[in-house]
Amino acid sequence: MENQTQIFGIRAIIEAINANQTIDKVFLQKGLQGDLFSELETLVNKKSINKSYVPIEKLNKLSKGNHQGAVAQISPIAFHDMETLVLNVMESGKTPLFLLLDQLSDVRNFGAIIRTAECTGVDGIIIQKKGGAPVNGDTIKTSAGAVFKVPICKVDHIKDALFFMQASGIKVIAATEKTNDTLYDVSFKEPCAIVMGSEGRGINPSIIKVSDAKAKLPLLGEIESLNVSVACGAFLYEALRQRRD
Repeated sequence: MENQTQIFGIRAIIEAINANQTIDKVFLQKGLQGDLFSELETLVNKKSINKSYVPIEKLNKLSKGNHQGAVAQISPIAFHDMETLVLNVMESGKTPLFLLLDQLSDVRNFGAIIRTAECTGVDGIIIQKKGGAPVNGDTIKTSAGAVFKVPICKVDHIKDALFFMQASGIKVIAATEKTNDTLYDVSFKEPCAIVMGSEGRGINPSIIKVSDAKAKLPLLGEIESLNVSVACGAFLYEALRQRRD
């Protein structure tokens, strides 16, 4: 399976961005200069598109044609507008359940989380435009196709999404070990959004600080943490259990 549809060539990428194609990431050649290249850099920055400066050898591997120092990957899905999604779910009469992923970086973890989210009735997943795992072929495969069933939104900053959730009457619960409360001590019965952190550093401390509640998994062994997709599954199924009761 191809990871994404690729576009190569500076002008072609500029036109794709201006045509509102869902660009997941742009790879730019290190040290390249020129007016057209600068125009592309400016546009990528303005649109907050993920970018990475790489050696020409990397671009040669990514592209089968004349890449001119730039290769872009188009996401296989269309992302939803977060505010519209939240309002629609709130107006539907159901009790909302959202996931906020704070710069999760591994595509397989991302795919596994999407799969569990679909199975547990999550209404939407919110990710940050920069720094997070892309939606690519590995994500699709690991999610078993659930990526096409669960709405996914991209935002500039996770904290902005958090504040919007709170303003909409949705309780934000941070999954973190920096608390005495376990997930069994916290109520998931009301409208809520669960925040999961990245594999390495967890949730950003500034996000933990403004969350409405914090919860951790009880760990009885010597290992101090679980894989983030496993931990997310535990949280989602506890939310489902409480709501079914």
